[in-house]
Order: sequence, then C-alpha cells, then structure tokens
Amino acid sequence: MAFRSIKNVFAQAGLATNEQFDTWSKGWRVAVENGSLESMFAYFSREGGLTEDVFLQKLAAVLEWPHLDLPKIEVIPEVRQKISTKVAFQYTVLPTRFENNVLQVAVSNPFDSAMLNSVSFDAQGPVEFALASKDEIEKALKKYYGVGAETLDEMEGEDPLELLSAENKEITEGDQDASVIKFVNQIVWEAYKDRATDIHFEPAEDELRIRYRIDGILHQAPMPPQLKRFQAAIISRIKVMSGMNIAEKRLPQDGRINIRIKGEEIDIRVSTVPTVYGESVSLRLLTRGKIFFSMDKLGFDPAEEKAIRDIIVKPHGILLVTGPTGSGKSTSLYSFLSTINSVTKRIITIEEPVEYELKGINQIAVRSDIGLTFAMGLRHILRQDPNVIMVGEIRDLETAEIAIRAALTGHLVFSTLHTNDAPSAFTRLIDMGIEPFLVASSVEAVMAQRLVRTICKHCKVEQKVERDYLRKINFPEDQIETAKFWKGAGCEECRQLGYQGRQGIYELLLVTEALRPLIMNRAPASNIAAMAMEHGMRTLRHDGWKKVQAGVTTLEEVLRVTQTEEHMKSLIDESRPELLVTK
Repeated sequence: MAFRSIKNVFAQAGLATNEQFDTWSKGWRVAVENGSLESMFAYFSREGGLTEDVFLQKLAAVLEWPHLDLPKIEVIPEVRQKISTKVAFQYTVLPTRFENNVLQVAVSNPFDSAMLNSVSFDAQGPVEFALASKDEIEKALKKYYGVGAETLDEMEGEDPLELLSAENKEITEGDQDASVIKFVNQIVWEAYKDRATDIHFEPAEDELRIRYRIDGILHQAPMPPQLKRFQAAIISRIKVMSGMNIAEKRLPQDGRINIRIKGEEIDIRVSTVPTVYGESVSLRLLTRGKIFFSMDKLGFDPAEEKAIRDIIVKPHGILLVTGPTGSGKSTSLYSFLSTINSVTKRIITIEEPVEYELKGINQIAVRSDIGLTFAMGLRHILRQDPNVIMVGEIRDLETAEIAIRAALTGHLVFSTLHTNDAPSAFTRLIDMGIEPFLVASSVEAVMAQRLVRTICKHCKVEQKVERDYLRKINFPEDQIETAKFWKGAGCEECRQLGYQGRQGIYELLLVTEALRPLIMNRAPASNIAAMAMEHGMRTLRHDGWKKVQAGVTTLEEVLRVTQTEEHMKSLIDESRPELLVTK
C-alpha cells in the first residue's frame, strides 16, 4: 500500500487524524533512529491511548482481515511447514491455519509490501492474511519453531573456523554474526530477557536440551528439532568464548565470559563436564556491579532486622548464613557489608567468585589453580589490619579454624555454611573438628534462609483453602479461621506461571547464654532448636507462613522450599492440590 493509503486507513478506522499521523510518524522514526525496537503500531496505539490489541482490532475491521488471539490458537506442525523458517523469522509472520487449500498467515504490519509478497511466494498458493501483535507472533515463533531456529538453516555448510576467530562483544537482539555465534548469543539474550540465572546445555542421545533456571525453577527452552546436528559447533563456540581448550573433551573445564547486554556488564561462569552423549555445559549469569538489595528490601521481619543490625556493628564474632546453593546467601552478606561500609572500617572479602563489586571494599577472588584457597587468603587477610572479614564459604577445618581465631582476636567475620537449618551449623562446625567451646564463644548468630517465588502482581487472585488441608500441613491453629491466601492465576507477564521474582524467608538463631552450654556439650541440633525457639527463634516454615498471609507467596511455595521431597509428596501434589479451591 502507498504511504497515503496508510494514512487514509488510519483515519477511516478512527485511529489517527491526518495531523496526528504526521506527528506520530515523525516521533516513531526518531525513536527508531535512537535504538527503539517498538513497532509503529505499538507506538501509535500508545500515543492514542489504546492498547495494541484494540488498535489492531480496529485496523483489522477496516482492512476486513481477521484479528487473531494467538495464545488461544494451536498451530499444528503441518501448517507450520507451509512457510519456511527463514521467511517466518525474517518478517515475523506465523502460519496459523490451512483450510480449503488457503493458508492463513498472521502478520503484524499489513502495509509491508515486501513481506506480503515474500509470504505469498513462499506459500506457493492462496494466502489469507490476519492481524496479530508483533510481540505475540514473536512468542509463538519461539514456541513452535524454537529459540534460534532462524539461524540453524544458515549453519549448514558454514565454515566452523569462523567461530574461532570472532571476539566477544556486546550482545544485542539482532546480531548479524555468523550463525553459530548468533545462535549462542541469542540463547544468552533470551536468558537475560527472562531473568534466568543459569543456562544448561544438556546432550542426550537424540537431542541437545537447553534449559533456563528462572526464579530457582528449571524451564526447558523450545528448541528446533535439528539442533542436535550442531551440538559440537555450539559447544565449541562456548568454549572459545570462555577461553577453554576446545580439543579437550574428556576432562571437566572451567572458564569465564565477559559480555555486555543493554549497557550492563555480564559475567558468565562456564563449566563443562563430559557425559555419555557429549559435553554438558552450564552457564551461570552474574551481573557485575549489580545493585543488590538493601536490608530493608530483603523481606526481614522488623524484629529480626533489628537483631541483625545490632550484630553487624559488633567489634568481633562470627555471623553465619546457611542454606543450599542458590538460596541468596551471598546477596544477604553483601547487604550486611553495604550497610556497615564506611571510611572508618577496613573490610576485606575472599570469595569464589567475586559475584558483586562493592566500592570501598577489598575483594579477593579464590584461585585454587595457583594455591590461593580460602584458608591461604584468609591467613594473609589477617595481616592486612581488617575490621571486618567476609569468607565466601567455610568448607574445611583449616578455614574454620582461622575464621574462629579471627573472631576471637577482635575481628567481625561473615561467612556461609551448607546446612539445612540454623541449629545444624553448630553440629557441622564441631564435626569439622572445631572444639565446641570455641564454637560457643565465637559464633554470635546463625541465619538460615531460602528463596520463595513471589506471586505475580499482575494476576494475583484470592485463594480459598480448606481447613483440613491447613491442619495437615501444620499451619498455626490459632490463625486458620482468619487467614487469607492468594495465588497467581497466570498471565503473559509471568509466562502463565503465577509467580514473578523471589524473596527470602529466614530463620535467625541468636547465640544466647542459655544456648552456649548446649553447644559446648555437643547437644543435638534438635535440642538446640528447641531451646532457641523457647527464646523466640522463628523457623523457616513459620516465617514462610507469615509471608503467605501477607500475600507475598503461596502455601505450595513455602512447602516446596522447607520440606524434604518425600515428606512433601505425602502432603501435597503441586500439579493438583486436592484441597485447594480458588475463588
């Protein structure tokens, strides 16, 4: 269609007067020149105060085209094959239906003549065009064709040496590099967009599975079926980017990639291990210099937050944070350090790796390959006149002994331990070989934590829960009658999951005079826990219940992170809780 006819169509649909069209067209072109990826229709609908969906409905009525709600349409493989992958991704179009020898194709821009001609030619038959938003078409393309499908056709016959010569650079949404490089970049880009913390490339006998960990849960990314053929090239590209030996495929390797996405420095830790069907590769994404949460944003109970603030300004002692990998321990420790960071305190950390860079704090990265271990680094830190020391993790007796000696000689020490709850930390240290009296006299507090997914604020609805179910999961009896519960119904913002983002739940054990004799007498963790609860300690589960009633998270989520899998299965089936009823 000619430019004038576009203006007429918009006027006829009541979407923009001629004057508005001219003004908005100029504004949109300026935005595109400045790097905006927003479509013309998205821009016009926003300027006109309409949703893009309503805008396209009005446009479709004038053009006499169908308007499609793509999330509600299932496209079968036979229909998808009517349009080549290259054309589908190049022009952002999706074949949706084939009836009476006519192919229906969803497009987002009815005025793109090059697109209309290419689709008609590629279909090799009659085509009926329909309108859908660009975002919905892009999501459907990834769902049906797989992430990076448009690059796989280009890989055929490509020189594998090209992937060795390309340097790391800024990753953008529309990379124009060689296809193997472009594919890997696109996988990282999608992970960044989805707020993933990890990417796993997992080879199987007949496929290369790629999964993202988002908000602590693994999600399989839709991938083109022919991806397995390019497994070696993809893994070699990752190894080149991370500085690994691409010829070594029999031994595990570690590496690191530094890239930039949307102006943010991303540090990617890479690990490879050999498996039966090839090398499995894991990428951990860390945003360097990322602004971490301040203490008042971590979700502490006011009383617990005050207790922690009192501990982190003490002149000496040890504060331990416990929990499994990925439970937010480092974020909590960085928040504590940030709170007390000042020109009057010398703070030194030793970490593996340095996850966040803190201005004004001396941070040391462990280098086991050259002998710089936690124990060795900590030993030398003590000669650097520190006030506060953070040890990334206490893993062995030597590190534990030096940390305790530092606490007893006038240093405040922060560190982490891998235990299931706070009371077990004392048993763990004693089992390492530390004398109980040293543990009792040096440790000031232990905080256990987990991360629970938070309810999506865009689709939050009230949830009715049967009383019998609440009693079955040991919900506080005195709160059963009055408690209210919420859940996420699922929407586009949260990818139909009902959750978006995470927050911590905590268990803070303060070492009081009543607890010290138990620790010195090697009392079981259960006895220490019972005494601590008498003195006001709230368990992970109880903190979780409080956040459930505050509408932050769900019952199922608290159960998921605070129970063993076997126990959990006896109480709840996450996919279909029998006693949960949604209003």
